[in-house]
Amino acid sequence: MKKLISSSKIDGTINAPASKSVMIRAVAAALLASGTSEIANPSFCSDGLTALGIADSLGAEVNRGEGNIAIKGNCCLEERGIKRNVLDCGESGLCMRMFPPFAGLLEEEVVLEASGSLLNRPVEMIEALAGLGAVCRTEAGFPPINVKGRISSGRINISGSESSQFLTGLLMTLPLCAGDSRVAVTGLKSKPYVELTIDIMDRFGVTVLHNKNLSEFYIKGNQQYKPCTYAVEGDWSGAAFFLAAGALAGSVRVNGLNLRSYQADKAVIKALIDAGAQVEAKDDYIIVKKDKLNAFEFDARHCPDLFPPLVAFASACIGKSVIHGVERLKHKESNRALALVEEFSRIGISINVFEDRMEVNGGNVRGGTVDSHNDHRIAMACAIASLRADGDVFIERPGCVSKSYPLFFEDLNSVKVKYE
Repeated sequence: MKKLISSSKIDGTINAPASKSVMIRAVAAALLASGTSEIANPSFCSDGLTALGIADSLGAEVNRGEGNIAIKGNCCLEERGIKRNVLDCGESGLCMRMFPPFAGLLEEEVVLEASGSLLNRPVEMIEALAGLGAVCRTEAGFPPINVKGRISSGRINISGSESSQFLTGLLMTLPLCAGDSRVAVTGLKSKPYVELTIDIMDRFGVTVLHNKNLSEFYIKGNQQYKPCTYAVEGDWSGAAFFLAAGALAGSVRVNGLNLRSYQADKAVIKALIDAGAQVEAKDDYIIVKKDKLNAFEFDARHCPDLFPPLVAFASACIGKSVIHGVERLKHKESNRALALVEEFSRIGISINVFEDRMEVNGGNVRGGTVDSHNDHRIAMACAIASLRADGDVFIERPGCVSKSYPLFFEDLNSVKVKYE
């Protein structure tokens, strides 16, 4: 199956999709709460549904409504409440790395299984659970993961150089242990997502203390998650593609983005402004309009998911744009650095990678056929860049957008300018 993207100006308004990163963390907190929580504005993307399936397997009662989800938690993961000890993580890297510490709260052995590209994404950092008393096995550092607890409170040193997702799992589960814990982290990446985790935990009544640079975390034991009503905020990662589209192909308004969000990808605003786009940022919406665009430089080490939309944006900028943090792209749904270089070359845009930086040479986009690599963000990036192509662009395997943004192509069509 191929998706046709024709050149078009855009002018319109969309509502930001619900954040899957926030959704998954909120589901995890609700799972651990002693009572029923309501999650408003949920994300029903495939990764969000995966998290709901895991919560159900671990004993939560999940009732899905039209615009909300009610989750009755399995407080502290009581053994008798577990429905399945095999957790299907699908292709969700966050679920695969975050939920092993949850499994470590149980005495029964739990297996976390993966599918698709997730089978090739490293999870060796999970083996550090042994330092808290759990038995943890991976397949030479890759899924599946076998965990047999129980973990106990204590001191643990981990690396955050590959991902902050395992740290998120530790921070969420250690407050349930009997004693106090300390987690020391080296080389932590994606720091804003750790702050996001702590903020969501606080909303559910659980506290984590830390030092200024997020290298030391202090967790008091015997805490309890309290049920609450939690509204999932708009997703900056998905919205970034439309903000970039407004900058390179016309004008767009995106509703439902929180400027005070802990989501790392709100940094896209800085790149757009630095390159010369017109940006109007309000508390409840963002408007971006096209203007003369010049090359920009941007550090994406803490927000690597911005690489694809920024590459699409940079293709329309005059000169050579530089984006730092390429090392973060190796183990995504694809090797995103190679995928971006390969697919954008097919539509006439030259990209070079030098160590940890990517250089994107702005130019004319031509028609052609690109492959998504079954990576949602590659598909969306190619679609946005194709708005200014000199011919039709066909995207192979476009259905992968369902991982994070099922309505992406519908939203894109809704803001395209229709010519009579």
